[in-house]
Amino acid sequence: MRINCIIVEDEPLAGKLLEEYVQQVPFLHVLALCKDALSAMKVLKEEKVELMFLDINLPKLKGLDLLKTLKNPPAVILTTAYHEYALESYDYGVVDYLLKPIEFNRFLVAINKIGPSAPGPSPIPYTGTTSGASRNAYLFFNVNKKKARVALDEVLYIESIKENVKIVTLHKTIVTKYTISQLELDLPAADFLRIHRSFIVAKNKVDFFDANDVEIRGKEIPIGRNYKEVVFRELGA
Repeated sequence: MRINCIIVEDEPLAGKLLEEYVQQVPFLHVLALCKDALSAMKVLKEEKVELMFLDINLPKLKGLDLLKTLKNPPAVILTTAYHEYALESYDYGVVDYLLKPIEFNRFLVAINKIGPSAPGPSPIPYTGTTSGASRNAYLFFNVNKKKARVALDEVLYIESIKENVKIVTLHKTIVTKYTISQLELDLPAADFLRIHRSFIVAKNKVDFFDANDVEIRGKEIPIGRNYKEVVFRELGA
């Protein structure tokens, strides 16, 4: 089976790039390339759309405003050049949030987050990036002018330190220039959880937790006030 998708993008070059990416994935099929939200609404009414690549900054009607009008939206992957909408976008249950310019590997990360309710085969195997479906998934990070490989199934927790992040694994700790918000988007949501503005933890590495802290290998990590509800829900309390 294949996943029918539409691309909602007013920038011709960005729309063409996404269309080329989609065409490289065997189980994805582009039904339409829409230049604005109103055109997309028409296609959504007339066709069976299972996935929508949606730009946020659209003419006439913004992408997030379009989502507000849809009673039964398809799976949505947002595309934008602006990172400040990331937190708000997840209130709409989007699959992922892609920052332009979009690299093909990052595009595949988003595709691999599509839930089991969508038709199509298992997630795509690929090298050099990450997928929640793969226990051997990894990412490379810049460390002292070299590329450090980090296996995602070895990560314990991640801490934001100003403009850097500290990634603590079973065997090593690295510090790299990265924002924790961007890294959160690059990690498989099924395996990692943001528990504080400065911390992300690997769910399966949590030894203990209460209303205030998560404990991993003896390290107590604070739970932010705004994250308590999602932490208790995700960790099964």
